Amino acid sequence: MTTPTTETGHPSAKETDPVRMGWMHGCPPPPERMVRFADGNMLAFPQNRWSLSNMGQLVPLKTIGRGTAGVAALPRHDRSDLDAVRFTPIGSATAMDWAEAFDANYTDGIVVLHRGRIVHERYGGALAAHKLHLAFSMTKSFVGLLAAAMVHDGSLNPQALVGHYVPELKGSAFGDANIRQLLDMTTALQYSETYTDPQAEIWQHARAGLLLPQPVGYSGPQGFREYLRTVGKQGQHGQGFMYKTVNTDALAWVLHRVTGQSLGALIEERIWSRLGAEHDAAITVDGEGTEFAGGGLNTCLRDLTRFGEMIRLGGQAFAGAVVPSAVVERIREGASTQDFKMGGYATLPGWSYRDMWWISHNAHGAFMARGVHGQAVYIDPLAEMVIARYASHHIAGNMGIDPQSLPAYHALALHLLRNP
Repeated sequence: MTTPTTETGHPSAKETDPVRMGWMHGCPPPPERMVRFADGNMLAFPQNRWSLSNMGQLVPLKTIGRGTAGVAALPRHDRSDLDAVRFTPIGSATAMDWAEAFDANYTDGIVVLHRGRIVHERYGGALAAHKLHLAFSMTKSFVGLLAAAMVHDGSLNPQALVGHYVPELKGSAFGDANIRQLLDMTTALQYSETYTDPQAEIWQHARAGLLLPQPVGYSGPQGFREYLRTVGKQGQHGQGFMYKTVNTDALAWVLHRVTGQSLGALIEERIWSRLGAEHDAAITVDGEGTEFAGGGLNTCLRDLTRFGEMIRLGGQAFAGAVVPSAVVERIREGASTQDFKMGGYATLPGWSYRDMWWISHNAHGAFMARGVHGQAVYIDPLAEMVIARYASHHIAGNMGIDPQSLPAYHALALHLLRNP
């Protein structure tokens, strides 16, 4: 490990560049440069700087096909003025510019669309335009969009109990929660998502789903769905927002039960094949072939940008509607900002969470999909801007990344409004 150079005491993005470090380079790579699932280090920093762009070499992935439609064009209008856009990070007195933020956020790739045209695109680390990258919890926004569309068409009752659709969950905390509470994460679950706590339930969930190796003698749940049946209740549902990944896995089980289609098949049929994507996507699966709804999607960056642009355009893609405009409008309206306070997100004052999307309620009406380690799709309707970013930050939780990211996004939106 090289000498730390960042203010946080971690090696910088340049020092941990996976190409520079030689991760998985060699035939075979030397042991100190090997990234292996069995070692449990693929999600650790700095190994994650390689692994997040190479998940198919480490865990099983199910393909999500792009379909047979043509590729939706993304016209280019590259702008040299964006790198100089300046902003001041939250809690800092020192300004920085957009170019500096690329490495400050350990960015693997970023695309900015303005009025449907690429005005900025840059890659780093192990990522390239044709490669898949793990989206982490942005997967939730795909699941939430599917469910919201089904609520809209009447095939999913938001007031029905989870146990009504999935009797196997009646004995768990999910059994007496309703679908709306799943969608907005106002369930009351005995489940910690504290990434810095090795005993947090999120790691038990990950081991059950084979996202982390199971230790010798492991006798816990095998698979995401078996784990869901073990989740206990803590409090009363509907009391406020508490972010819990397992909500999305439970919701995906509901969608599978209602439609008869797996999550991967639903994303392929109802979203991915309608986007005009350049490449197939993929999603991680557990030992039973069940998709990781809470964070397993892998896509190429430009295709993720196409997804964001479809949402910006009210559900419209190049070949027609992907979801009804009313679905996107309801997401943009957001939910209770008072309920959201319970989640404790100091970097997101005045925000809310609706259908597994994060709603800013700012003057621009910005909203986003988010994932740990810096994954983001940020949509600013007023500025007609979409930003899609993949990253491999040493910090997992976005509250540690937001101070630099959110002001940067807003500053770019303001710049594009003033300089169209």
